[in-house]
Amino acid sequence: MEEVEVILKVEGLRKDFNGVKVIENWGFSVGKGERVALLGPSGCGKTTFLRIVSGLEDYQGKVKVFTDKIGYVFQEPRLIPWKTITENLMLIRRDTDRIASLLEKVELKGFENHYPWQLSEGMKQRVNFVRALLVDPDLLLLDEPFDALDLKTKMKVMDLLVDLWQKRRFSIVFVTHNVKEAVFLSERIFLLSGRPSKILDEVKLKEKAIDFTDEKLFRLEKMVIERLLNLLR
Repeated sequence: MEEVEVILKVEGLRKDFNGVKVIENWGFSVGKGERVALLGPSGCGKTTFLRIVSGLEDYQGKVKVFTDKIGYVFQEPRLIPWKTITENLMLIRRDTDRIASLLEKVELKGFENHYPWQLSEGMKQRVNFVRALLVDPDLLLLDEPFDALDLKTKMKVMDLLVDLWQKRRFSIVFVTHNVKEAVFLSERIFLLSGRPSKILDEVKLKEKAIDFTDEKLFRLEKMVIERLLNLLR
């Protein structure tokens, strides 16, 4: 069997805030091109973990990232209010053609010269996605990014991510408390406990749903929920 090239390796990861343990002894690896979800309750350290991976947070243990091309989709857009959408995105990559192409794919064509305050929260979040994708990431970090999107837009953005992944095979680490989103977007799911969070189990999805109406999605979602409930009993 061909060995998978590792892009992220975590060993004995621990994190506490002023003596309060948040993450306790995480250990796993993510291969090049893999789509991995961390599924757990609010407050279990999911966002903290992404901040650790991106170098924004200190920690105990080992976290090795084998690329410097990291895209980060935050929970909130974090756009500069006095710059237009194009000007915000030009800070990442000065390529107007690429910016225009991605904005069109997330249905924001015609809003290039609008300011963040002129957009809805869902529209700003789509700009957040475009910003992360502009770096052509080897590793894409997703921090519960779909909450501000309506169902139609969520499905469109997820389809865009899958389409781009099929073309470039970048790695995805997606943290969420939404089982359906985790099942749809990932190939492996790590189930997390409450704080201090530990990795309870790993679910490998041998089949994938093609869209949000696929019966496979509901069957896989039910399986993951049952697995998680059994672990928490």
